[in-house]
Amino acid sequence: MFIDTFMNQTATEYANVMTICRDIFLKKTKDYGTAWRILRPSSLTDQLFIKAQRIRTLQETGESKVGEDIPGEFMAIVNYCIMALIQLSEAELKDTELSAEQALLLYDKYAGEAYELMRKKNHDYGEAWRDMRVSSLTDLILMKILRVKQIEDNKGKTLISEGIDANYFDMLNYAVFSLIHLEVKS
Repeated sequence: MFIDTFMNQTATEYANVMTICRDIFLKKTKDYGTAWRILRPSSLTDQLFIKAQRIRTLQETGESKVGEDIPGEFMAIVNYCIMALIQLSEAELKDTELSAEQALLLYDKYAGEAYELMRKKNHDYGEAWRDMRVSSLTDLILMKILRVKQIEDNKGKTLISEGIDANYFDMLNYAVFSLIHLEVKS
């Protein structure tokens, strides 16, 4: 019963965070279109690195000179992960410009897959993320980015490890957990 209560709380908090991220994605899609579709997955990996490294710097220095905050950067990680998953998995989509409706359908598809993965792992790990520090989640995201970069450098081949997509899903979920810890609400 205790675990079920936490998992229901996690589901609600997760949905709240994803609602905010989805709203940002939609607004940026209306502002910029889907210009991100020109990016290769490796370029999106580099964008993720920039965001995660910036979070780490802000955590270490406590100072932002451009006025952007840590929650905003974690939201960007969520959205860049979904963009990367779309680019990686939807190779048959040749159009650079997608309608906002098409983009949202794809966003929802991968957000849903991320949620299902989180739900399964959260069950098996017993909500361990709740006892983790946001700084540790940031470091895990950075580690996953470095793993993805190595896999990309190896032309996507691994001997025993998960593929690139699994790492994007994990980074997305770590960013959501961080946002829950930071009490970002819709």
